[in-house]
Parts: sequence; C-alpha cells; structure tokens
Amino acid sequence: MAKEKPHINLVFIGHVDHGKSTLVGRLLYDSGNLPESELRKLRELAKELGKSGFEFAFVMDQLKEERQRGVTIDLSHQKFVTPKYEFTIIDAPGHRDFIKNMITGTSQADAAVLVVAATDGVMEQTKEHLFLCKTLGVKQMIIAVNKMDAVKYDKARFDKVKTDMESLLKKVGFKVENIPFLAISGWEGDNVAKKSANMSWYTGKTLVEQMDLLQLPEKPTNLPLRLPIQDVYNITGIGVVPVGRVETGILKVNDKVIVVPGREGKGVEGEVKTIEMHHEQIQQAEPGDNIGFSVRGIGKKDIARGDVLGHVTNPPTIAKEFIAQIVVLNHPTVLTAGYTPVFHIHTAQIACQFAELIEQIDPASGQVIKQKPDMLKNGDAAKVRIIPTKPIVIEKKSDIPHMSSFAVRDAGNTVAAGVCIDIVKK
Repeated sequence: MAKEKPHINLVFIGHVDHGKSTLVGRLLYDSGNLPESELRKLRELAKELGKSGFEFAFVMDQLKEERQRGVTIDLSHQKFVTPKYEFTIIDAPGHRDFIKNMITGTSQADAAVLVVAATDGVMEQTKEHLFLCKTLGVKQMIIAVNKMDAVKYDKARFDKVKTDMESLLKKVGFKVENIPFLAISGWEGDNVAKKSANMSWYTGKTLVEQMDLLQLPEKPTNLPLRLPIQDVYNITGIGVVPVGRVETGILKVNDKVIVVPGREGKGVEGEVKTIEMHHEQIQQAEPGDNIGFSVRGIGKKDIARGDVLGHVTNPPTIAKEFIAQIVVLNHPTVLTAGYTPVFHIHTAQIACQFAELIEQIDPASGQVIKQKPDMLKNGDAAKVRIIPTKPIVIEKKSDIPHMSSFAVRDAGNTVAAGVCIDIVKK
C-alpha cells in the first residue's frame, strides 16, 4: 500500500460574493480532482437552472437546493490531492457555516484561503473572517485576490487591495511578511492550477503551488495527554474498553491514567493494558489517532461519553465555571443572562448557563464596544461567564487550544460558538 500523503484541512473564506465557490470549482476541475462524470451532472444541473456555461460557479450556493432536488454533489468537503499533500477542502457557503465549522472542530482548519475580490476590495465580512481566524488560531493564510479578469488584470488594482489587506492583517496581529498574495481569476482560471498568460507583471505562484508551500501542522504531542471518551464497551475476556480520539499528548501501554469527572465527579484511576487502532495492537497513540484501549482498575459504570482521560501526573481540568469568547450565530430572539442551552464540548453535551455577559466585542477588530451588555443578537461577539449544570472538562485556549472550543445548541440549531479563555477550577 502506498504511503498516505500528509493531510491538511484548508478552509476557503471571504465575503459571500467574492467568488469562493467559483474558485473552489475551478481548482478541482483544472487540477483533475473533479471527475468528468461529476462535471456532466453539474452541466445538466447548470442548464436546468439556466446557468449554462460555467458549471461550478454556483455549486456551493446551490447546495441546499441540490439536497432538496436529491443531487448528490456536495463539494463542501472535498478531497484534493496535490504533488505534496492531501487536502480536505472546506468551503463554508454561508458566513455562519464558516464560523460553526471552524469552532465545532469537525474540520479544524489548519490553513485558510481568504478570497477578496479585486473589484470590491476589503468588505466587512473580510474583516470578520480575519478576526475569527485569529481568535480560533488559524496560523497560516493565503490571500487570493480574485476576479482579476473583471478589473482587466490591472496591477494597480491588485496593489491597492494588497495594501489595504496588509494594514488589516497587521491590525489583527498577523505577520504580513509570511502571507502570500495571489492574483487570480477563478472564473477564467488564471493562476489557479495553471499559470496565467494575462499578467506578465505577476511573479507569484499559482494557488496549487502555494498550497504545496503550506507547512504541515505540528502534532500537539508535547502538550499534556487529553483523550475525550466517545464510548465505553465491556468486551468479554478483555474487560472495559473505552474508545476515543487522542486530541493532544501521547498515550502509551502501561501508562497510569485518570478519567474525569467520572461518575463520582472526582475522577477514576487505572492502568492502560493494550491499545488498538484499525484492529491492530499498537504500543502508543498520538494526536488524531482513533483508538480503543483496555484499562485495568476502571469499571464500565465508572466512566461515560464526555469524560476525558489524561495522565495521573497531569489530569484534565474540571471547570466549575469558565470565561469564554463567543459569537452568536443563530438565536431566534436575543441571548440574555440566565439562558441555559446545551453546550457541545469535545464529546460532552451538557446544559450550561450564561451567568453573565461581561463585554461585547467588535467582531471585525476585537475591540470592546460595550461593558455588561443587556443582550446579544445574531452576529454579536462577546466575552461571557458560563456555569455548567454539572462539572465539565474544558481547557483554556492558551493552555490546550484543542480542548477549548465549543458549540452551543438549542432546538436543533447552533445558537452560538466559542472558545474558553479562563477557568474557575472545581
């Protein structure tokens, strides 16, 4: 079996009308990652919808309609292979999908392509997405100045957008010298997978070349061990077998471990006997590994989904309350103190109360705009104090970022999302 290429999650973000979808479609097609058969389906769909001529320009925007029509082309999570890496491309069609995707961590982005149109330049959403990337710890960024065809491949226009973006990046706290700016057209295919003949002044890379220059994210093996439990099985002849994915640190056979909060709320200790991955016994597990492991000293009733395993020498943090930075995404009315929805934190689901709205923050700049707001509405960002209805494991973003983010759900909607910045320990 060929060795798998290293993997990177890449999210495409930017203002809704700046051509992300067209760009992703073009990228998949020009690089041979969109099969002819899929393209045929798209052509037919395009014709039906009177959008003939450019098959994938509208694919992302049509996702909802397509699902209703039963067309199964969902490019919102698309595998993409370059000479060096295998990418999962995450296109968040809507502004809110992006935030939800980023925070719930189902597809924690390692890097982002921020698409900004040469026609409009920097817009409000461009600023918000940049601020969110910073808040959520996206370290690597590619700026794609798109729609160059619409400004007749004008270098002056590209330079203007670049200057505006650079001052914005500096304000938010990115290192500008590390961020490449590409002059492209998703519509025409300039500098996406193929070098453009229309901009002799442009000396930069194509998007595909630039993607291969991204750095592989470091596995957080040097952080303390954190393994959220997904399920617990009792297997005859083996005993208790918890299952989960290592988020940070390393788990080895014979390790002395503790699972918290556990049934009693003070943690249960045990010793790891064996570790299995893909039905093979392994001696140690690293971040990203989905494993089952047998453990001596822990009964099936002692632990459950949502508990977190760590080493006895550095147990996971149990929070009595915590401070978080949140963004309100989809609340039916307004969010006020006292509201107690369900928080999804790693594998745990637990009701938590918004005990206090500390301050409202401008999502485009991160500046405080109001102390102790009475309420928050959709699109607002804020710092809040949260009290869980029972003890929960969460970590500070500054300590273990991989264990700090959460989504807030109510009646089937993701109401808000956020990240923990401080903890009052139990």
